[in-house]
Amino acid sequence: MVGRRALLAAFLTAALAAPAAAQTYPDRPIKLVVPFPPGGPVDVAARLVAQPLVRILGQPMVIENRGGASGAIGGKLVATADPDGYTLLCGNISSLVVTPLVNRNRDYDPAKAFVPVAKLTQNHEVLVVHPDFPAKSVRELIAYAKTNPGKLNYGSPGIGNASHLAALLFQQKTGIEIVHVPYKGAAEAATAVIGGQVQMFFGDVAGMLPLIREGRLRALALSSEIRSSELPELPTMIESGLPDYVVLTFIGVVAPAGTPRAIVEKLNGAINQSLGSPEVTAAAARLNADIRPGSADDYGTFLARERERWSDVVRRSGLLPH
Repeated sequence: MVGRRALLAAFLTAALAAPAAAQTYPDRPIKLVVPFPPGGPVDVAARLVAQPLVRILGQPMVIENRGGASGAIGGKLVATADPDGYTLLCGNISSLVVTPLVNRNRDYDPAKAFVPVAKLTQNHEVLVVHPDFPAKSVRELIAYAKTNPGKLNYGSPGIGNASHLAALLFQQKTGIEIVHVPYKGAAEAATAVIGGQVQMFFGDVAGMLPLIREGRLRALALSSEIRSSELPELPTMIESGLPDYVVLTFIGVVAPAGTPRAIVEKLNGAINQSLGSPEVTAAAARLNADIRPGSADDYGTFLARERERWSDVVRRSGLLPH
């Protein structure tokens, strides 16, 4: 009986402590971990959103870059942190969805280790080729690949990232054979297309847009449901004959599992307010990034749907976890 009373008392104490902590949250600096080196898309998005958050939450936002292992080093840091809202992770499709599907060398499962807080931005992939490549459309590229099986190469920033899976999905929907050539990053993969080492690359549209406008790369199609206002003449993959071919790249914030719901909701509201600020809106337009505010539940539903979809692509591709 005494043991039960002690357990009940402890439970009630914890239950009452969570709302109290949420009422005073935050009362010290918040660490936002970016699991990639400085200067990349995730780092830029994190720093951009963090600036208004300082004003909104009334506390400093400390950006900490912990790159390595496709986001696993920074991810583990947050997964094992206290679930008190003071250590957050700013991740992307690779670190939160794709890489965990093809890499067993992790000490945590993102689907269980984190709770969704807020989606920041989303974008799409664009299929690019060298300007001298003979195919001028996706249909022509498919015909060329079928006539020359095994002779087409595509670059990616490494095995198991979003760019790689976009190409795998492309192969599954077209039935063509393309050889994968992994590089250390998106910049190297794009440079390989420009230099003629590989023939094609699926890259984030924001990163590829300057190269397309300069004429150093030729775009064949977007992985979006509708055309882009930045590239209005460029068809989508769906328009090019590939039904349901939609590939989203996204950046969002998660917290350690067990973070009180009230704190998650407070962070979600603050982040959405930051996304709507004039400075973030203007910067996102310059970066061609699509701001996507929403609830934490909406973000969680989105992540679950993406994990299910890409799990199926990985399974059908035979790309086993390593």
